[in-house]
Amino acid sequence: MPRDPSPAPLTERERLARLRLIRTENVGPMTFRQLIDRFGTAVDAIDALPDLARQGGRRRPLAVPGRAAAEREVADNARAGARLIVFGDAAYPASLAAIEDAPAALSVIGHGALLSERALAVVGARNASMNGRRLAGTLARGIGDGGYVVASGLARGIDGAAHEGALESGTVAVVAGGIDVIYPPEHADLFARIAEAGVVIAEQPIGTTPQARHFPSRNRIIAGLSLGTLVVEAAARSGSLITARRALDQGREVFAVPGSPLDPRCAGTNGLIKEGAAFLVESAHDVLRVLDGLPQRYLAEPPAPEWTGPSDREVLDGTGETRRAAIDERSRRLVLEALGPEAVPVDELIRGCQLSAPIVASVLLEAELAGIVDRHPGNQVSRRMDAPA
Repeated sequence: MPRDPSPAPLTERERLARLRLIRTENVGPMTFRQLIDRFGTAVDAIDALPDLARQGGRRRPLAVPGRAAAEREVADNARAGARLIVFGDAAYPASLAAIEDAPAALSVIGHGALLSERALAVVGARNASMNGRRLAGTLARGIGDGGYVVASGLARGIDGAAHEGALESGTVAVVAGGIDVIYPPEHADLFARIAEAGVVIAEQPIGTTPQARHFPSRNRIIAGLSLGTLVVEAAARSGSLITARRALDQGREVFAVPGSPLDPRCAGTNGLIKEGAAFLVESAHDVLRVLDGLPQRYLAEPPAPEWTGPSDREVLDGTGETRRAAIDERSRRLVLEALGPEAVPVDELIRGCQLSAPIVASVLLEAELAGIVDRHPGNQVSRRMDAPA
C-alpha cells in the first residue's frame, strides 16, 4: 500500500512546546521556523535555546515560558470561545503555511474550515467614500458567489464593507490584537456576526491591545491566507498598500479598482495599476477570471525549509564540521561586523563575507536568539545597534 504522505499529528506535548517557543524572548515567526527545521521538534529546540543564545553572545538567560503558562493561554482562549492552532496542526491553513513568516500560533473563533478554502483579500481605506464602501460590498458579494472566501482586517471603511458583502458566502476577519479585543469598538456587532457565520483569527496573545506595530503583521496574514489581494481606495502610503506589497512578495495576485486622480484615497490603487503591479478591476468578473485560471496546485506545494545549516543530527553523528566552524569567533565577527541597522539579503551577506551558507545561517540564528540580529521578510537581516548584553 502507498505510504500516507501527510505528517503525523502533533502530540499535545509538542503543540504546547510550539506555543512556548513562539512566546519565547527573541523568537519571531521566521526564527521559529528555522528552529523547527533545524531540530525537528519544538521540544528539542527549547532544550537547545540556552546554548544557542550563549554562543551568540548573550549573557542573560532567555525568557522561555513554562508548560503551565502555555496551558493557561490555551485555557484563556477556551474561556473566550476560541481555540489555538499551531504551525504543523492539520487545521493550519496551507496557503498561510507557504509564506516565510507564517504565524506560529493562531487563536480562532468560528468556522475554522473556511481557512482552508480558496480566498481573496479585500482591503482599502478606513476613511473610504460612500461609493467605495458600496463597491467593496458588491465586489465581495460577487467574489463570494463565485466560490471564494473573502478575507479582510475588520477595520473601518472598506474592510467592514467587504465583510458585510461576503457574510453569507464566507468571510475571514484577521484582527490585529488579541482575539478577545474588538477593534474598532463600533464593529462589535460585525465581529459577533462573523464569529457566528464566518471565522475570526488573531496572531497576538489573548488580551493584547492592538498597537501600531501589530497592523503590518496582521496585513501579511490577510495576504498570506489569500490567492490574491483586491485594493479598493488606498492612499499613496497606507496599510492597504502594505498588504498589496506583501501579496506581491508572497507571489500572489494583486487587483486594484481605479479611481479619480483628484481623490487622494485613490492614489495608491491608481499607482499599482500604473506600475503594472495590479490587474485593473471594474467588476467581480475581472477578479474571478484571473483566480479561476490559476492551476489547482497553486500554493499546494510546501515551502522550502528555511534552515540551511547543518542539522542537530549532523552534530550528533560527528559530521557537523560546519556547525563547529559556525561558532568560530572569526566567522561570527565577519558576519556581525558586516551588518548594520538597514536590512540586507542573507545571500548578499554570504557573498560579502565569503563564508558558506551553513556557517552564516548558524551565526545569524545564534545572534537572533542573543537579541543582536533582527530578521525581515525577503530573507533579509539587520543588526540591532542597541542590542542588550
